[in-house]
Amino acid sequence: MSDDTGPDVLIIGGGPTGLALAVALRQHGLAVTVVDRKPGTQREVRASVIWQRALEILRDLGCADRFMDSGLPLRRAEMYVQGRRIGGHENAMEHTPFPRPLGIEQTAMESLLAGRLAELGTEVRWETEAVAVRPGAGGAEVDVRGPDGRSRTIGCRWVVGCEGAHSLVRKTLGIAFEGERRADLQALQINAVPEWKYPVTPDVTYFFIERRVCLIASPRPGGGYRFFSFCQDPDPARVDPPDAAEMRDLVARAAHDPDTRLVPTDPRWLNRARFHDRIAASLRQGPALLAGDSAHMWAPVGGRGLNTGFRGAHNLAWKLAAVHHGWAVDALLDTYSAEQRHTAQEIMRQMRRNLLELPPSRLTLAAMRLLGPVLMGSERFSRRGRALLSELPRHHRASELSTDKGGRGSLRAGDRLPDLPVGEGGKRGGTHDLLAYDRWTLLIVGAGDAIGNDQQFAPLSRLIGRYAIPAEVCVLRPGQLEDGALPRDTMLLVRPDGHIGLRARLGDRQALEDYLRRWFLPRT
Repeated sequence: MSDDTGPDVLIIGGGPTGLALAVALRQHGLAVTVVDRKPGTQREVRASVIWQRALEILRDLGCADRFMDSGLPLRRAEMYVQGRRIGGHENAMEHTPFPRPLGIEQTAMESLLAGRLAELGTEVRWETEAVAVRPGAGGAEVDVRGPDGRSRTIGCRWVVGCEGAHSLVRKTLGIAFEGERRADLQALQINAVPEWKYPVTPDVTYFFIERRVCLIASPRPGGGYRFFSFCQDPDPARVDPPDAAEMRDLVARAAHDPDTRLVPTDPRWLNRARFHDRIAASLRQGPALLAGDSAHMWAPVGGRGLNTGFRGAHNLAWKLAAVHHGWAVDALLDTYSAEQRHTAQEIMRQMRRNLLELPPSRLTLAAMRLLGPVLMGSERFSRRGRALLSELPRHHRASELSTDKGGRGSLRAGDRLPDLPVGEGGKRGGTHDLLAYDRWTLLIVGAGDAIGNDQQFAPLSRLIGRYAIPAEVCVLRPGQLEDGALPRDTMLLVRPDGHIGLRARLGDRQALEDYLRRWFLPRT
């Protein structure tokens, strides 16, 4: 049976990335269908931390507040090496509406995202499996099998594979999943309430580093902790999950507390996992695209996987919408693949060197005992660590979509615009309040007499109006920003996802026109 009224976009996979992408596309006015062979949202707790940049993304999707209401802000981390406390640090970051990461489990995430999607008029088709994909020049056909066992064909303009490591879309396209299995590494997990010698503080995460094991105890919104242990893997053939006794012994050894007791939470969560570090050779081929674990996957060191999936959905949706609506050239959509692959490769490299979460060698352990107190006491080291985890500094400077044509300051094309305080006439806000996910924003940052009135920049507004780009011009005058907060005498053309597309000198009409002509079509 053929579906003659297919959607603009068919998403295969109703996990966090697929749901986030569906929400973003609906906000951009596209008709979306999501299919998943599961009977409903995730029953297993799985991912458990959302970092600051991903919270900004959820704000753009209209559901950050409900995530904050359901989660637990994580205030501080404490570090122990072979039972000795070597220091701790606060998790707070500046220049974001979400200074701390959020503890929240995947069951809650998926439920909240599915609820947001339903508000936008789209329900996930659960128990519906995609069994074949046929991309073509002007769209794609997808054969699905529903809960009644009957097959039907759905036609769509775009199809996105968000179905995980064994992606049907990726295999159909013949795209290589480059990489390899991570050798000698496993993760053992349990959700439990501990009885041990450490303070049970609902917003403090503990790291315990011992020979051949790193144990992380992260507070859960429902009480207790997620105990997540990276260990060496002496028996790769063992696939059964650990039992509570095995986890108790592991926690007791790593935490140097032989009297530790663990009471598993309800529902129980015990898991043993092994990993591959892989990335698709391309995330786009014509009308077919890849996102989330279909596009990239690695060991969950640092809790990067789900957060990177959100970044990808956030990056992809507005570009796909711009091309679909006929506003932008097709090449704009190709920048999604380049930018997201670069981000994934960078994260993969960094997490392979993350000494704070990987099981240490004897030499590494000795160095951590010796140097750890010095490093943990260093504000510079702490600040760099917080920034890396938050993902706020990640940029797209190398992207074709990032163009520097002069201007001042350390911010460059491709950087995320920080949320800096803006005030005038007793009102306070942030630069992020000037942005919106459904449009571009041209920020005019002037100095002294360089700013007269808004009519001074009317030619720039008229120029933008000649192209099919949703955009607004915002003028920031002296006194609205702290001195030096943003470079003066500079124009910043900010993308819908908050990254700077163009940096140019104030009033450089030619630079703006060249950029718009390259990426956008004339308005008809």
